[in-house]
Amino acid sequence: MACDYIALANPGVQKISPYQPGKPIEELERELGITDIIKLASNENPLGCSPRVLVAIESGMSELALYPDGNGFVLKKALSDFYQRPIEEITLGNGSNDILELTARAFLGAGDEAIYAQHSFAVYPLVVQAVGATGITVPARNWGHDLVAMAAAITPKTRVIFIANPNNPTGTWVEKDELDTFFRAVPENVLVVLDEAYGEFVEAADFPDGLDYLSRYPNIIVSRTFSKAYGLAALRVGYAFAHPDVTNVLNRVRQPFNVNALGLRAAVAALGDQSFVARVRTLNTDGMRQISEGVVALGLDFIPSRGNFLCIDLKRPGLPVYEALLRQGVIVRPVTSYGLPDFLRVTIGTRAENERFLAALKAVLSS
Repeated sequence: MACDYIALANPGVQKISPYQPGKPIEELERELGITDIIKLASNENPLGCSPRVLVAIESGMSELALYPDGNGFVLKKALSDFYQRPIEEITLGNGSNDILELTARAFLGAGDEAIYAQHSFAVYPLVVQAVGATGITVPARNWGHDLVAMAAAITPKTRVIFIANPNNPTGTWVEKDELDTFFRAVPENVLVVLDEAYGEFVEAADFPDGLDYLSRYPNIIVSRTFSKAYGLAALRVGYAFAHPDVTNVLNRVRQPFNVNALGLRAAVAALGDQSFVARVRTLNTDGMRQISEGVVALGLDFIPSRGNFLCIDLKRPGLPVYEALLRQGVIVRPVTSYGLPDFLRVTIGTRAENERFLAALKAVLSS
């Protein structure tokens, strides 16, 4: 091929390594010719979704030839009523990743800087680099966000700061007093994205809620998703709350119909079934305890987590253990690309799935 198409790409895009998702079950079946595989790699919901969601999807099947409501009014209204926030604060996204990309496209460009923490979500640097901005990685403290250092990293070029609470892949979190101090230090012309994709899994009553800060700090974007606790990962529905002026900017770059019709229906139904979310939360809490105790029994350590996953310190390179687990029919997530080469991240599954993972891990480590 004579033409170098990578050289034709925008400079920021040239530097990007594509995001690597968790290995699909079908891919492992093709590679190794095995069945009875469990996937604990992508923080998916082991209970699936609410039965109400399936009813809602079926009711929309006859309208597949029609475009969805480009404004997503019914879902926005449901979110507005549920959270008691003005509908003008809401932006819908094709998953919460879309919200992150919209923020970068709207507020970052060449010469601008964005700040994020070491060991934080891989999409942050991807969306920053894609628009030609410069990413500033602040070293982690105890595997999580060092908000004092992140505030100190702000310069006149800083336009956006990304904070995941809880953080993926480490499961770490920041407390309310830390956020209070941080927001007081951030200039009003710097936007802070509070990525709360895993917030529904947290049981602690004193855990900070990003929405509580919106009235005091108009430079906050609170990003959330229906992919995790609500079990709609395949339908890609995310949303954000922000000051109406910020929402207005985000919607200038948001593509029409970015959330499909079945996703809109499913999200409304999922939001209306909080008893299902409570079941998911209970299962997650019990499973977190099960895997934590099992890991300690194997002589290993882990990073305390408030997500629906646990980052396990193997005290040895993680990739060989990951590959050996694949041969046992267990898919977890290596996190070498996050600067954690001796760790594996495992999603909390059902009790039976957790037991199988622990048994497979014990067998691999013994061999």
